[in-house]
Amino acid sequence: MSETTPNKLVSMAKQKCPNCRKGRMFTNKSIFPLGKMMDMPEHCPHCGQKYEIEIGFWYGTGYVSYAISVGLFFTTAVLFAIFYGFSYKNNSIFIFLGLAIGLMVLLQPFIMRYSRVIWLNVFVKYQSNETVKREP
Repeated sequence: MSETTPNKLVSMAKQKCPNCRKGRMFTNKSIFPLGKMMDMPEHCPHCGQKYEIEIGFWYGTGYVSYAISVGLFFTTAVLFAIFYGFSYKNNSIFIFLGLAIGLMVLLQPFIMRYSRVIWLNVFVKYQSNETVKREP
């Protein structure tokens, strides 16, 4: 009986380890409490993959977070223009900016988490045999 390879996008959406696609990347499933939303084990609890590959590894997530935020901002702008429209007469630009900034603030915890998921998936590839060894 052969085991099928777990879908990469599904495992990313579920915030699973990119190596085995089974172990959870974050200690808490929820973003609450906010103070602990970014807590991660040092290694994957299932396969032992080290999450922080090198010192300062997570600094690169800032670029991913920025790209997601810009994409979200422009998507919001397009949807706002389609459904509401921009006009100088009714100050819709201020309504849009309030909506966009509010949306960014509300979604920031999710953006931060998924930035880490995406960044780690760029550097760690799936291994079906799960042969990663823990460092001493």
